[in-house]
Amino acid sequence: MSLSLALDFQFTTSIQKLWSALTDSSKLAKWVVNIHSGQAMDNDFKPVVGHRFQFRTQPSEWWDGIIDGEVLIVDEPNRLSYTWASGGEKHTVTWTLQDLGDGKVNLHLDQTGFSNPQGVEGAKYGWTKWCGELEKLLVQ
Repeated sequence: MSLSLALDFQFTTSIQKLWSALTDSSKLAKWVVNIHSGQAMDNDFKPVVGHRFQFRTQPSEWWDGIIDGEVLIVDEPNRLSYTWASGGEKHTVTWTLQDLGDGKVNLHLDQTGFSNPQGVEGAKYGWTKWCGELEKLLVQ
């Protein structure tokens, strides 16, 4: 049985600025950080369908520090989807951006392919923390 996670985050920013934070490798490194150490996760992400990428950080006793992905959908500035494989699991992450007007943008996350509820809870914690870092980046 495959489990999924759906989260919504609202940001005071433009849809273009949020899109850039989701797709620019150097900006991703500022908010997708190692949750345990706070260190940036190096990556070679490009918003090109078929592009294979990695996020890399210091390995630990419970994780090799690598997330492998492949870009599936690029519909600028509305939708971005890619695979997210780590720790023996492979998920699909889809971001949907919606301009709410008045300088506000909704960012909807769907992540599918979890094999257990602990993975869903871990991802919920991780994305919530990362989107807090994303918010800091967007106000700079």
